[in-house]
Amino acid sequence: MATAALNKQRILSVDLLRGIVMIIMALDHTRDFFHTQALTDDPLNLQTTTPILFFTRWITHFCAPIFVFLSGTAAYLQGSRKTKKALSSFLIKRGLWLIFVELVIINFLFSFDIFFTVFGLQVIWAIGISMVILGLLIWLPFEALLVIGLVIVLGHNSLDFYEKANPAPYNAAYNLLHHFGFHSLWGKHQLFILYPFLPWTGLMILGYCLGKVLRSDNEQYRKRFLTITGIAAILLFVILRWINIYGNPEQWSSQKNLLYTFLSFIDTHKYPPSLLYMCMTIGPALLFIAWWGNIQNGFTKMVSLYGRVAFFYYILHFFLIHFISSIFYLMRGHTFQEGVSHPEGFANFTKTGEGVSLGMVYIIWLAIVISLYPLCKWYDKYKINHKEKWWLSYL
Repeated sequence: MATAALNKQRILSVDLLRGIVMIIMALDHTRDFFHTQALTDDPLNLQTTTPILFFTRWITHFCAPIFVFLSGTAAYLQGSRKTKKALSSFLIKRGLWLIFVELVIINFLFSFDIFFTVFGLQVIWAIGISMVILGLLIWLPFEALLVIGLVIVLGHNSLDFYEKANPAPYNAAYNLLHHFGFHSLWGKHQLFILYPFLPWTGLMILGYCLGKVLRSDNEQYRKRFLTITGIAAILLFVILRWINIYGNPEQWSSQKNLLYTFLSFIDTHKYPPSLLYMCMTIGPALLFIAWWGNIQNGFTKMVSLYGRVAFFYYILHFFLIHFISSIFYLMRGHTFQEGVSHPEGFANFTKTGEGVSLGMVYIIWLAIVISLYPLCKWYDKYKINHKEKWWLSYL
């Protein structure tokens, strides 16, 4: 009974953390589609941004790495219910399915472009290809898998020196590995590689290895390990960032005042995720699991629901955000024909320089998240009551 209770707590902590990042993730996407400055400038540009706009973007940096990291953890936890062969097969098949979802479903929901002019490879692609690789690697001894994950996460920024000496553009193979970029396909179609897979795969492998700790029956050991590892990751971020030599392609620098200097210090590289980016985000996540992940009340139960149906929520929130922003676009006097031509936007039914204030972005974000709760609750209950349906494990 004690072991079962511990397993339940650990799952609750993972679901709660994943639910938090899914909610925050919607803020960034809402800003992308609604904010009047979303298409005109980078919210992390210290020459033009404001502190509130900077932090609106910066806080969402926690989403993708924690999402990928916990996907690896969930894979390990599934191993307690599957043979290694079954788990390997499942990870490979689900990874391929996620790549298909990224290329077809997510790209359409993001662009509303029936011609698929641009195929974007974003976080679902990164999770998918990392799952395929993890499915192949889990046959290795656990220690070997841990070493591979550490070498990738700690060492991939050594490629920054090559990239500095040999500036872009790079070929598609290298872009897929470690640098974002555009590549022509056929006709007007392009491939946009935003999430190169190497560092994300390393992060998922480490998340998988964390699953072994979370399955331990020794609560004190789990909490001590998570606390020490979380603090170590944060300290590594502070030390390496202060030294300003390795771990992030861009260096921090003194700005016009102390606040903006601090913003420069915490502004780390996401595409691909640098070592310091991952330390900055995963360190606090480990501390959260150790100390706050098992808080149970009405609010945390609601948040955890989004974490239990993360992929379902992800698909729905993209559709709803773009659909509502399209309505706003048409209400501003644009025609449907203008919307599908998108000469001035990053997706159909968007236009540079148009949108709402940042305050309204927050209101729309909360409205979208809350409106999705009933559907997420229905789907969560459907999954619980239909565990015999194999295809639910792919959603």
